[in-house]
Amino acid sequence: MVRSLTSLVVSALVITAGLSRAGAQPVPAGDVTGPEAALNQKIAVWRFDALGIEPELVARLETLFRMELGRLSKQALPSRRDIERNITADQQNCTGEEKCLAAIGKKLGVDIVVTGTVGSMGSAYVLNIKAVETATAKQVQRIQSDPLQGSPDELIEGVRVAAYKLLAPAQLHGSLQVQTDIVGAEVKLDDKPIGKTPLPNLGVISKLSLGKHKLQVQAPGYDPFDGEIDVRFQKVARAEVRLIASTETIGSGKVATVHRTPFYTKTWFIVLVGAAAIGLGAIIGYEAGKVEVIDCGTGAMRTC
Repeated sequence: MVRSLTSLVVSALVITAGLSRAGAQPVPAGDVTGPEAALNQKIAVWRFDALGIEPELVARLETLFRMELGRLSKQALPSRRDIERNITADQQNCTGEEKCLAAIGKKLGVDIVVTGTVGSMGSAYVLNIKAVETATAKQVQRIQSDPLQGSPDELIEGVRVAAYKLLAPAQLHGSLQVQTDIVGAEVKLDDKPIGKTPLPNLGVISKLSLGKHKLQVQAPGYDPFDGEIDVRFQKVARAEVRLIASTETIGSGKVATVHRTPFYTKTWFIVLVGAAAIGLGAIIGYEAGKVEVIDCGTGAMRTC
């Protein structure tokens, strides 16, 4: 397992080195971006100590963390060789006490000295890191990272989040892009109205806290969308919402089928025709029953 974890960290280092060299290139939405505001403080990373895991693995994680701080700070960080060349033999044995870290910081001419430990949690790592101010010899920040595991990209993101959480927490956020095929759909995020589509800025909502956010999109005549979106550090989470026409009906919802029938099949017509036939038959019978009487007279003068 240690070998596979080491390979994972090595892969992450290769990817991070590529990102550092490509820092001047335009970055598409969703890819890693640089800091919003670089730090003016001079920073040095003393070292990370191993707690129950391979020192080689810890050294690689330390390198990954140092590279991220190098991207965050305007000032170049002193290398491990620079640090060892400038400090005394006694300072080499510093185990993270604020006083000795401040002394190392003065030797190096930096404002902040960072140190920490790396421990294992199952198949993941946890970083405990603190920052000490050289001028006051006091701890100014201390953080514990979320468990670091998964793919190289996930490992890089975890270390980057730890670096920003320690020294630039105000820049610890991501973005969400909402697009839909309906014009005028109402968009809500975490139950707060955002606007109607199409949203400005190509639908990008910036400076959101990391983690899960509730997204709602609704429009008259369509089934509403209600789901969770995971916002990640310095990345744009894309939500392409396609609303489906609603199947709701107005009224009882029952469908009545009406067939047109000829008028001569109606009951009233049949009754009317029957009554007329009876009347006509009575008239004909009456006329046929009449007897015409002819008076022919009597005697010799009968004419019929």
